[in-house]
Amino acid sequence: MTLESTPVRTDWTRDEIAALFDLPFTELVFRAAEVHRANHPANQVQRSTLLSIKTGGCPEDCGYCSQSVHADSGLKATKLMDPRAVLQAAAQAKDHGSTRFCMGAAWRNPKDRDMPAIVEMVKGVRAMGMETCMTLGMLTDGQAKTLADAGLDYYNHNIDTSPERYGEVITTRSFEERLETLEHVREAGINVCCGGIVGMGETRGDRVGFIHALATLPVHPGSVPVNALVPVKGTVLGDMLADTPLAKIDDIEFVRTVAVARITMPGSMVRLSAGRESMSDATQALCFLAGANSIFTGDKLLTAGNAGDDKDAALFARLGITPMAAECKVELEAAE
Repeated sequence: MTLESTPVRTDWTRDEIAALFDLPFTELVFRAAEVHRANHPANQVQRSTLLSIKTGGCPEDCGYCSQSVHADSGLKATKLMDPRAVLQAAAQAKDHGSTRFCMGAAWRNPKDRDMPAIVEMVKGVRAMGMETCMTLGMLTDGQAKTLADAGLDYYNHNIDTSPERYGEVITTRSFEERLETLEHVREAGINVCCGGIVGMGETRGDRVGFIHALATLPVHPGSVPVNALVPVKGTVLGDMLADTPLAKIDDIEFVRTVAVARITMPGSMVRLSAGRESMSDATQALCFLAGANSIFTGDKLLTAGNAGDDKDAALFARLGITPMAAECKVELEAAE
């Protein structure tokens, strides 16, 4: 499918991004919709499935995460799943219409002894004709090359928030370490999936900084997941924000964030990720209009709830949205 694409810039300034956020809402969404249609098929949304292949016990202290050993969420740690069970889950996801299968492990970084099983998972899912994505924490250069040799399509490693706010959310690894893993992934020839979380009590300035950090990477991420915080009791942010509902990002501001991501990263897949299960159909429709063109399907995202296949199918039918086939996807690399 040939589309007239928008020129890709990696030299966005914070002032330019702040000016986009400040546009009248309808003007911003209109501009984002124009950029979206110039770079992606209209009214098509990619469906992906995310599976936790190793849950809990993570030594990182991410303030939003129920899988951290620092959280008192009651979540029990598990061992790495058997590859056969992972492939069975992938087959079920494909049957339900997913074209990308994402696998997440609650690690600071994978051990080399775990890589053969990870490679088996990647090869098995690819053999089904699905795109593959992994999120395993930080990677060494050698591990990234191993995943590339296995045929991994995407590696997810979120920056979470703005560089300035990052230290208030996570202290066990630095923002620079996040960027280092992204560099290893790019150098290995794997597509980058990188986004973050809004609604963590941050300011609009932080959201500007978050988008700026993504839009000025050497190559824009192929996928940009935009998560709305799901406050989990027992986590630092879950407990902190439980009694301050005004800290939750409002729907209009969330749509603004999606729209600015679309304008600044025109070739990327912008994915509605965590938090979608609590969004109204109208809010999701505005997100799709503003350029979101990917969602996670199924009843669960790692350990958090999700909207579910039946609800998504009903929403797609109401909006006239067609599930995106893998071959219809317009990748950033093809646009550059």
